[in-house]
Amino acid sequence: MLSVQPVATRPGFDISAVACRSDHTRWSPPEVRGYHRVVLVRRGRFRRQAAGAAVDLDTSLAYVGTPGEEESFAHPAGGDHCTSISVTPALWRSLAGDGNGPSAGTVYVDPPLDLAHRRMLAAARSGDVDYAVTEELLTLLATAVTRTVPGPTPTAGSSARDRALVTAAREAIADEHPASVSLMSLADLLGASPYRLSRAFPRELGVSVTHYRHRVRIGRALDRLEAGETSLSVLAADLGYADQAHLTRTLRRHLGHTPTALRRLLAPGERDEDRLTVG
Repeated sequence: MLSVQPVATRPGFDISAVACRSDHTRWSPPEVRGYHRVVLVRRGRFRRQAAGAAVDLDTSLAYVGTPGEEESFAHPAGGDHCTSISVTPALWRSLAGDGNGPSAGTVYVDPPLDLAHRRMLAAARSGDVDYAVTEELLTLLATAVTRTVPGPTPTAGSSARDRALVTAAREAIADEHPASVSLMSLADLLGASPYRLSRAFPRELGVSVTHYRHRVRIGRALDRLEAGETSLSVLAADLGYADQAHLTRTLRRHLGHTPTALRRLLAPGERDEDRLTVG
């Protein structure tokens, strides 16, 4: 029995949690898919056959699938739970380059890649698909591309170009340009690959683009709270958070206070001793 639960979906990618409870040694009928994908095992193990070769996959070995590739599966040791990432051709090319397909079908999942996988899933639980999930996904995909695609890939950047790119991105975020609603659309607006934009921010500012966007939105939240905003649900919606709980989690994580506490801290005439005790 196969079950598929969506984790995060956007036009450029789809992340799903896949559970297979089959227990069979025979190969499944051949399957062909029309997109690139990276599949990482979270629990259990299974076998995959593609291009005439079979490989055993578990938490230490992921696989990269290519469009038009014929593959079959077997589960001689019981079921498994996996994270399946499907990627559009455009997003794959932005990381791997034109015409570069993987020369290796498997990727060794070392501790850094394992952590990248877990961080992506944790970001999905936060609800911030357009920035946090996208950025963690790009880190994971770039690792998979580096380890499977031969030759140079378009992931390097120069200081001057990075500086100009970050400046333009900051301006779009500050102006609340409609394209700044997601990392993917922001990169498209600026004519850069999403991965290059994601890497440019740490190189230039020392923080991720997700962190920077949080900083701008937190500043706006503080402005509104200082002005006496009474509806946290309206504030969350206006600032682009998934809901009031998402806004509260973000402010508590970055500032150590809830929105209600921050509103009290920013109230006119608040005494210094009160500012030190409000949590």
